[in-house]
Amino acid sequence: MKQEQADVIVVGGGLGGCAAALAVAKMGLRVIMTEETDWIGGQLTSQAVPPDEHQWIEKFGCTKTYREFRNRIRAYYKNNYPLTDQAKKDPFLNPGNGWVSRLSHEPKVALRVLQDMLAPYINSNQVMIHLNSKLMEAEMSNDKVASINIQQQSLSQEIIKLTAPYFVDATECGELLPLTNTEYVTGAEAKQETGEPHALDQPNPSDIQAITYVLAVEYVENGDFVIPKPAQYDFWKTFIPTYSDKPLLSWYAVNSADITSLKEFTLLPNSKKIADLFTYRRAIDTRHLAKNLYEGDISLINWPQNDYFLGSIIDVSEKERQRHLGNAKQLSLSLLYWLQTEAPRYGGGRGYPELRLATTALGTEDGLAKYPYIRESRRIKAVYTITERDVSKDFITENERCTFEDSVGVGSYHLDMHHTTVTNRTFYIPSKPYEIPLGALLPVRLKNLLPACKNIGTTQITNSCYRLHPTEWNIGESVGYLIAYAIDNDISPHQVRVEKNHLSAYQQLLINNGVEIHWPADLE
Repeated sequence: MKQEQADVIVVGGGLGGCAAALAVAKMGLRVIMTEETDWIGGQLTSQAVPPDEHQWIEKFGCTKTYREFRNRIRAYYKNNYPLTDQAKKDPFLNPGNGWVSRLSHEPKVALRVLQDMLAPYINSNQVMIHLNSKLMEAEMSNDKVASINIQQQSLSQEIIKLTAPYFVDATECGELLPLTNTEYVTGAEAKQETGEPHALDQPNPSDIQAITYVLAVEYVENGDFVIPKPAQYDFWKTFIPTYSDKPLLSWYAVNSADITSLKEFTLLPNSKKIADLFTYRRAIDTRHLAKNLYEGDISLINWPQNDYFLGSIIDVSEKERQRHLGNAKQLSLSLLYWLQTEAPRYGGGRGYPELRLATTALGTEDGLAKYPYIRESRRIKAVYTITERDVSKDFITENERCTFEDSVGVGSYHLDMHHTTVTNRTFYIPSKPYEIPLGALLPVRLKNLLPACKNIGTTQITNSCYRLHPTEWNIGESVGYLIAYAIDNDISPHQVRVEKNHLSAYQQLLINNGVEIHWPADLE
């Protein structure tokens, strides 16, 4: 068995993992990062979801490195794409003009930018990345992770033993937690446990938010690109979810402004101002281009219609996990087939055969993302658990804001919980700009394992706002600096929080490196 050693092992190459690796490397330590797919970047790349962000993102509310990432995305288009003069001059260029994001862009561009940001540390051997690597097992000693084994998903199937003083779980589903016997929760907690008014009366660990297999499509005028009929199309065509009287494959979905009603959608912009879904997560708007680089606009299809909630992929057998992943893929392909053949067209007629599966956009043969979009992970039982009362506007007065003495970052997003696998419930609750408490990053028992994405100490309800791109990045970056500070001062991460002088010094380290830990008082 091959063995490798570093100061920090980061398991998972998503946004939190990349941010953690960057922070650790900047502090002069060596990192080994593993990733299950062949793309780093998680939500932005292998899951194909452009950044969901808050309204202040262009001027405040993220770390300096996340802002650098955003600036590099725009610079990449301006330096490499044949843009119009207007697009080149636009300081707030939105490559896809998607209305869900101020920076809707292609996953491959995000991948390139992340690779460039890590390149100096990879080239100097401070960061080593193992792609296509599956986490296999972990060895424990006295409430600490001693080592983990990963297996290369290649012809060699080589197993590598990784050892380090610290381990970071940046996997999409918190895969390191059960292997290390870390205390964690899944699904829905009970009201009695969390004190949250929107929690269930009884806990249900299997009631987990929907996953989505995003697919990329290109709209080509007068084209005819109908795919073969998916094997499960007849099932999904007639499937009516419990929360609706309309088929899932329809132009109707739950209205986020009033979850008791349905809202009508359509595919393309129209005179009646019916919400058009093609532009929702459009990743490239060809009107920005001075040359015919693409045959049509490209959009990433992550809609209510392809949210898969018929079963969880967490803490189930591998056979059941693969069944649900296969079903989720079939749902997305069935949505595309429905769009191409049967979807009512605005103005009359049925079907949009002009939609072409953009197989090159996501680096896959089937045009689906390399990995499903994961909204909810296993979550550590933490020193402090963030609840609905910490962030919901229902519990914070108009002139107040969520603040924590041990804040290590900031973020903002609605409490946006997609339909769950058992109760099929959903929320879209207004929230206040929030902070990230250090206590939520510390497991109740383990000493050298830290979370770096959606696996922090939130409830199911608060996970739904702490799960978004800039917050995940902030969590990972703050964890990276926490480990570096703990190593440099020969103390534990838990001591950093308890001992006020160390907490203050660690927070100053964050501030010095561009991590905003409090919202400004005069935020409009």
